[in-house]
Amino acid sequence: MGDRLTAAQHRAANPFRVRLTGRSRRGGAPAMRAAVPGYGPTVLAAGGVLWVPGGPKKDGRGLKKPRIAVIHRPKYDDWSLPKGKLEPGEGWQAAALRELREETGMHCVLGQELPAQHYLVDGRPKEVRYWAAVPTSGAFTPGREVDRLEWLPPKKAKARLTHVRDRALVDALLVLLGGARA
Repeated sequence: MGDRLTAAQHRAANPFRVRLTGRSRRGGAPAMRAAVPGYGPTVLAAGGVLWVPGGPKKDGRGLKKPRIAVIHRPKYDDWSLPKGKLEPGEGWQAAALRELREETGMHCVLGQELPAQHYLVDGRPKEVRYWAAVPTSGAFTPGREVDRLEWLPPKKAKARLTHVRDRALVDALLVLLGGARA
């Protein structure tokens, strides 16, 4: 079963939707990791939906849909969005920027926060916060954690992503950008 839950299982196993006391709403470091009875401390992670504007359409009328970066993680043999665990004392936004840089090679600017995700991994609750992100410089270099990166239009990005929860983030980005869903 892994980390894939049905909607009913997610609702039933989601007591960890608790708020972390003392957490900064502006991306500061969480004051503590909430312990959930029977589950242990919540794993905290941050990441981004990295995107670039689409180029001009062939007919010259407007722009193509944006391109979204999806990464392949050989350890899990999955396609995902860049994310990773917070380091001790690290803020949410700092972690998102660090993970984007480590996994894609891109220095980025964070935009608006996207919906957070809550799910179980190996029986432990995990909270992942995401931001829309635009690269400012850098280049991808394959490595041990991430061996491939592809820039895809939204529909193809959603088809490539392994986890349904990641596909929902692509839709959230498109709504944020003022477009319809892919």
